[in-house]
Formats: sequence, structure tokens, C-alpha cells
Amino acid sequence: MSKLKADVTILQAGIFSQWDEESDALPKFIKATVHVPAEIDIEFGFVTQIKKAKNQKLRYCIYHPDIPDDNGDIRPPFDGEVFVESNDWKFYLGDTIWAPEHNKAGKWRMTLELRGKVVAEKTFNVHLRDDESQISAFWKRRGF
Repeated sequence: MSKLKADVTILQAGIFSQWDEESDALPKFIKATVHVPAEIDIEFGFVTQIKKAKNQKLRYCIYHPDIPDDNGDIRPPFDGEVFVESNDWKFYLGDTIWAPEHNKAGKWRMTLELRGKVVAEKTFNVHLRDDESQISAFWKRRGF
């Protein structure tokens, strides 16, 4: 195991084009934001650059708000592991909204771990369109 300390940087976070998991290409970055409208098929997440960690196990996890499955049971976080492919590797972690969108609103926390330590994380606030006007009004009242 390498004694080098991995260097992990979030390069982009926000809304992306649809990700094709069959392709090696990362999705196209569209907009930097942590506020995501709950629209079907909207893709959001982050791209990291991982250096000095080749062949290390990278654990990813997406903590959804309490989204029920078809039986009404709360879905567990979506997680898994991949191996870092090179000493200068870019990795995309993201998700998309599916129908029905009304139960997807809330905080979506995404994390990456190397050697049991969180090395990158981002929380996205997925909101219904009605909430967007309230968020906009909130910031306008503060002069933004």
C-alpha cells in the first residue's frame, strides 16, 4: 500500500448532463449549485480529481432523503466501491431524480472515502419548483 497521502479535490459540483455509465466519459458540467430542482432526469453531483491513490479502494455513498421504495420502505443509502484507476484520476459521483419527483425533495449528501476517511463530500438541497420561488425571494430580501 502506498505511503503517499492521497490528494482529493472537488473540481465541479452542481448540475450535469445525463451520465452514461457505459461510457468512460464524465458528464458535461452545466451549472455550479447545491440547489437542485426536483425535475425528472435532472443529473447532479460532483467531479473529483484524485491524485496519489492508484489502486486504492474508493468508497462512495449517496444519502437520500427518506425516499420510499415500491413497498413503502425507506430506501437505504446508495453505496459501493471502485478502485482508483491512476495516480491522476477524475471521478464523478452523482444521482438523478426519478418519478415521482415530489418525494425526492430534501438533503442529498454525497461522500467519498479512502482508507475509511471521508475525503470529499457535498450536500445538495433538492427542492420542488414551488420552493424555488421562495428561495429566490429569500436571497433577494438579503440583497443578492
